[in-house]
Amino acid sequence: MILSDRDIRKALDSGRVKIEAPDQELFTHIHASSMDLRLGNIFKLYEHSKFAVLDPKHPESFQGNMRQIAIADGDSFIVQPGEFVLGVTRETITVPDDLVVRVEGRSSLGRLGIIIHSTAGFVDPGFSGTITLEISNLNRLPVALYPGMRVCQIAFEEMSSPADMPYNLKPNSKYQGQILPEESRLASDPEFAKA
Repeated sequence: MILSDRDIRKALDSGRVKIEAPDQELFTHIHASSMDLRLGNIFKLYEHSKFAVLDPKHPESFQGNMRQIAIADGDSFIVQPGEFVLGVTRETITVPDDLVVRVEGRSSLGRLGIIIHSTAGFVDPGFSGTITLEISNLNRLPVALYPGMRVCQIAFEEMSSPADMPYNLKPNSKYQGQILPEESRLASDPEFAKA
């Protein structure tokens, strides 16, 4: 069951769901079944000219292979055609053990060719941190994005019962507490761990 605008407000007011922003702006972009989050100031880009391939069996091929760019409020970040970058939400979210959050792009940005997530459109129960955005430009023209703009929407889904092993208690919760856009930590998955 997806929470309605009424239930989203109740969850926020009661502290069941926590959403914090560094500017402490009260968040008012709640829609009938979702709410919008804003784009943060930090982006990470792959240094594609330095590496031939990203190989999960060789973590050195992608660890430390990104450069970080900070964009001031009011300035734009230009996403080139075909480019893939990591961004981050301005807000930090804390999800209770009995809710799942779905992240979707905004249709207004989709109509410009901007995709907000490749596959990571799901925030686990028990997660706390910013949401890393997997931003791609499918357009043939560059698109300007601005820190602070509404960039994605999140919907809250109630689970049938609280999770036995929420993300914050999971032994390998690789992205718990993240603040910056976090690059892949795939190399720490058991199937890629070195024996």
